[in-house]
Amino acid sequence: MTILRIIWLSLFILVTMTLSGWAQSPEPETPPLPNEMVVAVDPNTAQENIAPEDPPAPATIDFDDPAIRAAIEARDEAEKAFTEAVREQMEAAAALAAEEQAGGPAKPSIIPTNAEEAKALLSRIWNKLLEWLTSIKFLAQLGAIVLAIILSPLIARILRKRLFFFRDKPAEGVKLKVVRDYIFQTGSLLRPIVLVGLLILFGAIVKAVPIAGDTWLIKIAQSLALVFLIYKAIKQFIKNSLFQKIAVWTVIPLALIMLFGYYDDLVENLNGITLMKMGDTPISMMTVILLLVFGALFFKLGNIANSKGQTAIRSQDGLDVATQEVVGKIFQIVLFTIVFVLVMSAAKVPLSGLVVIFSALSLGIGLGLQPVAANFASGMIILFDRSVQSGDYVVLPDGQEGFVEAINMRQTIVETTDGKDIMVPNTKFIEEAYENWTHKDPRQRYEVHFTVGFDTDLDVLEDLIIPAFLEHKSVLTEPEMPDLEFREFGEYGAKMAVEFWCSGIDDGPNKFTSDLNFIVWRLLRDNNIKIPFPQMVVHKK
Repeated sequence: MTILRIIWLSLFILVTMTLSGWAQSPEPETPPLPNEMVVAVDPNTAQENIAPEDPPAPATIDFDDPAIRAAIEARDEAEKAFTEAVREQMEAAAALAAEEQAGGPAKPSIIPTNAEEAKALLSRIWNKLLEWLTSIKFLAQLGAIVLAIILSPLIARILRKRLFFFRDKPAEGVKLKVVRDYIFQTGSLLRPIVLVGLLILFGAIVKAVPIAGDTWLIKIAQSLALVFLIYKAIKQFIKNSLFQKIAVWTVIPLALIMLFGYYDDLVENLNGITLMKMGDTPISMMTVILLLVFGALFFKLGNIANSKGQTAIRSQDGLDVATQEVVGKIFQIVLFTIVFVLVMSAAKVPLSGLVVIFSALSLGIGLGLQPVAANFASGMIILFDRSVQSGDYVVLPDGQEGFVEAINMRQTIVETTDGKDIMVPNTKFIEEAYENWTHKDPRQRYEVHFTVGFDTDLDVLEDLIIPAFLEHKSVLTEPEMPDLEFREFGEYGAKMAVEFWCSGIDDGPNKFTSDLNFIVWRLLRDNNIKIPFPQMVVHKK
């Protein structure tokens, strides 16, 4: 249905443009008469310029003569009329010049306003269709388009079968697998690609034939085929449904506008809409659109590059975990700084305007972003002084504990032993006290507690316990050997404890205490050493 909508939209635009071209045919202009002449006259000097030359004056003139007085008044009226006519002519010339500068007179509408105009319009359309259907040029173009539509799926099927990189999906581990994957996916676009290629080829052939040298219809078909190719490419390579819809309803209309030649007008109009000024540079609607487009593109590429770079950095065995974390964060900051500068440059925003942005950010930090700035600075301090590193086991001031999973710009993620993530602001690790069990040394000392009866030979018990503990693969002999301690005389028996060292935290894959408790229980059971139970002795008199 979407394809049909696009085709119908394109046909509607085509028909509308064709009818608009007919209705907007310029009327023949009437050439000016050769004897017409525009005269510019200063009204203040009009009387002086047109004053008739007085005949030789007699010796004495009687200005009180009624005839002379009437002649003088007639002359004054004629001068006023002449001045008014010149002023009106100059105003008309100025209005005509302004109208021509604004784009000329209003063009006639293609929409009929009455039955006669509708009838005339339908008649022109019918006559044009008949003219097309009886024209060799039109039929040649129509035949070329139909032939291209028929041949394109056949050629695409042959190419897909014959060329292995379109036919066979690349196996794991093959060289340039990413490139091969994209080439394989392009196989589904062979039909529109071949269709566009055939239309270009047939257009050149038709243009070379003198009797059918017109190619306007083939060019329209090329444009529609190209739009169809763009639509298929969006569906093939953009998997996110939201991004698919955004691309379909932005890229395809933009492609249609470019194909029909209105892109320059669109850009000019968008550049004419000024939203704000950054210094002396205006920020127009076109600038905002470019920021959105290039921002989405460059930051998407930046995320991909950052992911690849972080993987490469963390795969360096010569760097310890802390150094990898620091280098990774520096790489991320530098990368996205470059991306930001590229976006600003692509959108034609002057870098001198960044002073305004940084001034606004400084004001925002001073007013309400102090916690964000403090956490950012604390995160950088943590990364560089290495007081907390990824993989450390920490106990927070509120008693929660877990492994440090990641140190971000605003917070540190601590994963508890039961799989929950705690988002800890970075300032907590700068301003408050906390425990870091693995800061300098991953080795930890643990204890196993148990109780035996008072009749147990403790010397024999030590000879049984210590060798059994040393057989466990996780028990270390450094910095101390396992040690059996007699802690106290309990209420029902002797309270014993075995101290031992292991590397890591006793949780998850490491179950030191549980394993060694089992060892103690089996030893006591096999050697008939009783574990005393609470008991009470009652004496009856």
